Amino acid sequence: MYDLKGKRIYVAGHRGMVGGAVARQLEARDVEVLTAPRTVDLRDQAAVRAWFAENKPDAVVMAAAKVGGILANDSFPAEFLYDNLMIEANVIEAAHRSGVEKMLFLGSSCIYPKLAPQPIPEDALLTGPLEPTNEWYAIAKITGIKLCEAYRKQYGSDFISAMPTNLYGPGDNFDLQSSHVLPALIRKAHEAKLAGDDSIMIWGTGTPRREFLHVDDLAAGCIFLLENYSDAGHVNLGSGTDLTINELVETVCRVVGFEGSIERDITKPDGTPRKLMDGSKIAAMGWKPTISLEDGITDAYRWFLDNVAEG
Repeated sequence: MYDLKGKRIYVAGHRGMVGGAVARQLEARDVEVLTAPRTVDLRDQAAVRAWFAENKPDAVVMAAAKVGGILANDSFPAEFLYDNLMIEANVIEAAHRSGVEKMLFLGSSCIYPKLAPQPIPEDALLTGPLEPTNEWYAIAKITGIKLCEAYRKQYGSDFISAMPTNLYGPGDNFDLQSSHVLPALIRKAHEAKLAGDDSIMIWGTGTPRREFLHVDDLAAGCIFLLENYSDAGHVNLGSGTDLTINELVETVCRVVGFEGSIERDITKPDGTPRKLMDGSKIAAMGWKPTISLEDGITDAYRWFLDNVAEG
């Protein structure tokens, strides 16, 4: 048990969806949330070391990363690999050097093999080839997990890792050129509704199955792990249920109020056929998510209307 009370906790990536959610939940507790200004480039080793030396956090939540969907990963492979490697290596090393008591590194479910067993257990890591459409990001995240394990093994650092499933919610990226599937669908359905379109187009066949977790549930899970978990093995964080992309589109359209038809561009890739994570490890510790998918999408759409949608 790691008592967070009175701790100084650095949330790396607090401007992003995940880091923002973690920071909001930590701020409601008796802790001091630390954030770094934009002038601190996490790819710059010297800048990161200097910030840690000056601010001396007790704990770190490593949520900073360069992220994006299939199109972004495929278009900018060097950036996705290099930037994420630099960010995580610099933060992990600086945390060790400055004597951080506890750190949680956040990865991604794309670390698992394309054809991993379903639901995906934690020990499926490195047992097969990755999904080619996002292998650059996945390789960087696998390296982050192994870095945490290495520092734990060599130095006894209390560094742990969690692997979230597909996330969504307030603060998401709704740019159609770089967003993940759920926020992209929300924007497509909303704009089609405003334009009076008869249909919307989605990538692929719509048959792949995906799991989604609201970012507020993810943040709660992260804090739970900070307080209750200390081991080398990473921990899956998911909702425990999945659905097809077709079913997801229907749910989004229902929430948004778009009543047109759904067309499919089957020349575009589907990605991994199925990706459902085995959440039994964290469930056995006593944690489970609380936000249903439809309620979560409603919350995400409300945030989109208030912060992104024009007019």
